[in-house]
Amino acid sequence: MRLTVLGCSGSGPGPDSPASGYLVDAGGTRVVVDLGNGTVGALQRHLDPWELDAVVLSHLHPDHCADASALVVHRRYHPFPPFDATARPLPVYAPAEAPERLGAAYAPSAAERAETDLTDVCAFHPLTDGATATIGTDVLLRAGAVDHPCEAYAIRLEHGGRTLVYSGDTGPSAGLVETARGADVLLCEATWPHVTQWWDEPPPGVHLSGRQAGEHAAAAGVGRLLLTHVPVWFDGEALLAEAGEVFDGPVELVRPDATYEI
Repeated sequence: MRLTVLGCSGSGPGPDSPASGYLVDAGGTRVVVDLGNGTVGALQRHLDPWELDAVVLSHLHPDHCADASALVVHRRYHPFPPFDATARPLPVYAPAEAPERLGAAYAPSAAERAETDLTDVCAFHPLTDGATATIGTDVLLRAGAVDHPCEAYAIRLEHGGRTLVYSGDTGPSAGLVETARGADVLLCEATWPHVTQWWDEPPPGVHLSGRQAGEHAAAAGVGRLLLTHVPVWFDGEALLAEAGEVFDGPVELVRPDATYEI
């Protein structure tokens, strides 16, 4: 499998990166995990959007799904589509409210929503804790509930004996550890420092510190830790150092447009 970072800026796009979005190529099956602000533009540097096989949304905060609207526009209004998008709707694996929430973002007025939804070009499949699905012929998807203010999931993708797990957004979570158990790579959010002038320990139930990301990787026994979702107002190198103090495997801070072999 190959992971390409479309965007990795936490809580919104930054000057050098879109918000969260990741392209996974698993033996020719192409999956985008999260579509935060600006990621569809970045996607087009790496892949024709028509070649996507599925979209997976870890949760429905805008920095992880806002560009779903842009992808719908591309598939609905492109003047030279390679196929009829209504005959081959794109599978979208997301929390159950996704059709309504993404539809409201796309068509914000009640009148406009009454005339259109997204199901002409998207085939929605609701995620639940422990849910599994097969994407393409041989990419196994499994979701695990994590701890965030809204319904949110860690995403596990398996292909060809290799495993990538993405934390989505979460505070400290046994669900993340279980979902990531034994993975080759954990792509994990590290949103804030462990100790700051505002707290001696991070607030629970929202995000992970760099240290907590390392602790979750160690507890899950993953082979490699990739840190993401660092907001522009915190120092990614400091969060990387925190993680490295508690996780003894390879750990790296991801960069936009970088590619990682799984």
